[in-house]
Amino acid sequence: MLKPEKLVVIGGCGHVGLPLGIVFANSGVKVVLLDLDPAKIAIVNSGHMPFMEKSAEEGLRAVIGDLLVATADSACLEDAEVAIAVLGTPVDEHLNPTVADLYRNIDSAIDRLPDDALLVLRSTVYPGVTKLVYDRVNNRGRRIHVAFCPERIAEGKAMEEIRSLPQIISAFEKEALRRARDLFSIINDDLIELSPLEAELAKLFTNSWRYLNFAISNQFYVLAESYGLDFHRIYDAVTRRYPRMRSFARAGFAAGPCLLKDTLQLSAFSGNNFFMGHAAMLVNEGLPNFVVSQLRKSGLSEKTVAILGMAFKGDSDDRRESLSYKLRKLLLLESKEVLCTDPYVDDQDLVPLEEAVRRADIIILGAPHSVYRDLQISQDKQVIDVWGFWAGQETTRSVAAAAVRQAL
Repeated sequence: MLKPEKLVVIGGCGHVGLPLGIVFANSGVKVVLLDLDPAKIAIVNSGHMPFMEKSAEEGLRAVIGDLLVATADSACLEDAEVAIAVLGTPVDEHLNPTVADLYRNIDSAIDRLPDDALLVLRSTVYPGVTKLVYDRVNNRGRRIHVAFCPERIAEGKAMEEIRSLPQIISAFEKEALRRARDLFSIINDDLIELSPLEAELAKLFTNSWRYLNFAISNQFYVLAESYGLDFHRIYDAVTRRYPRMRSFARAGFAAGPCLLKDTLQLSAFSGNNFFMGHAAMLVNEGLPNFVVSQLRKSGLSEKTVAILGMAFKGDSDDRRESLSYKLRKLLLLESKEVLCTDPYVDDQDLVPLEEAVRRADIIILGAPHSVYRDLQISQDKQVIDVWGFWAGQETTRSVAAAAVRQAL
């Protein structure tokens, strides 16, 4: 199988582009990471990761300066055989998808790429955007092949999942599909071929499904806790050795840069008739509000609250769209003081873990980082663990659930 002589990843120093570039470089492909952030470029070229990603730094150090380099110079596109754009379609302040930045970057790439190059859209796009990009290429009279091959990795597992999960590939023309097949076969021979619109919806369905699944669990959590019951005891009862409940997710703050955004995109695509998606948004985004409403019963205005973990998920340094920050804003309005801590997130307002635990009357687990697993918390402190991370430990009882269990 022929490998491209040069592959450029546009937006290549981010959570999607960098692991992909490292995997291709480790497979013997010459890769250039094109990015606008000079700080990230410098970090990558020094052989270090600008964010947490399991086993990525080892792979980076093996190829940096040889088969892999990061740059801000878009001239690198001029002799690229393949360009992979990890530029998605964000949601604006009106909760509608916006493609202005995507088009601006794609147009720049189209102008730079040589004839017969393959342009792959990798990040989530609004349904129909691949066709619009394909039309933009043709309207400019360029002979560039366009494909859409969405990523489906989970942060922290990218290096493993790029190679192990089936890769979806799609294109409008046979030659573009063949080129995409040859490209991704270099790193993964498990390929699924769809039409571009099918592939776009497949990616949105994937993230929306996860978001809905979390919403079901979070709704059940709210129901149980509203009656002073321990949701996690019930969760254990219905999932233990019962195969039909395998897909029952644990409760927790469903956040991050993708799940809500992609659910909103699917909602917009449906003409705002995606009622299950709308309900999921209300449940997941409302979970911090529920936590605060429950705490009001214990004299919140006189209490110091500590939030442990400000990243959007456990063992991550990514704070994008983290509901821990939404929770912090709500608590700042109603509690005596709010202390936030996280071993990975870069935020000057955070305090050390020891200080947060020592000074707090109420401790809320915002992100289930593994370093918190054996944390010792005094029994006189109220602990809110939506995730069930400390399930079974005495310190994790909420006031209401503890009272009910003592009465049984």
